[in-house]
Amino acid sequence: MKLVVVSAGLSVPSSTRLLADRLAAATGRYTSVDVQVVELRDLAVEIAHNFTSGFPGRALSAALEAVTEADGLIVVTPVFSASYSGLFKSFFDVLDQGALTGKPVLIAATGGSARHSLVLEHALRPLFAYLRAVVVPTAVYAASEDWGAEGLAERIDRAAGELGRLMEGLGSGTGARAGAVRRADAADTAGAAHKADASVAVDTDTAAAIAPRALDGALASADRFTVIPFEQQLAALRP
Repeated sequence: MKLVVVSAGLSVPSSTRLLADRLAAATGRYTSVDVQVVELRDLAVEIAHNFTSGFPGRALSAALEAVTEADGLIVVTPVFSASYSGLFKSFFDVLDQGALTGKPVLIAATGGSARHSLVLEHALRPLFAYLRAVVVPTAVYAASEDWGAEGLAERIDRAAGELGRLMEGLGSGTGARAGAVRRADAADTAGAAHKADASVAVDTDTAAAIAPRALDGALASADRFTVIPFEQQLAALRP
């Protein structure tokens, strides 16, 4: 199965990338995966251009395709101003709607202080819930003092195990399922728009009571229900 790691680290070397690599390696101990790493630092210019032009560059397009077709994701961001970085958010903003639907995702973050650990719950988890991904229960936060200390390795192993088992349970073909969901969403949206524009069916007795002059022609039908254009109903209600 294909595991894609999205790292939003900016420095080289990066603690964000280090955590991402450890999570990917741990996941590989639970299920057989082909790992691909997407470094957002290298895509920053193309992401910005995508916002202004509406079209992704070659490297960004390949990264978006990899994420869409992945069977599972590991996403790691540094904490900026008590939330995910702008680069991290921008990447998922240009991703196609529905691309992460039903996809297993492990969320993680790094920061200089343990006080920012709740960023996982108040920022990252809601983001991926909105994108309709399946977020594993255990999220991993690594503060500066966590490296080499007890507890981090155990959290990494637990989260990786959850991701590996979830990927095994859902099986391959997540990208195909996401495509099917996107098509279904598009059909639902089109149906809703059609209903919004459609005329409203009203009981002929009620229609006659509220607008006898406006509905004279429409009530010629012998059917119990007559289709009255919504605009006509509004006009009939005006003084």
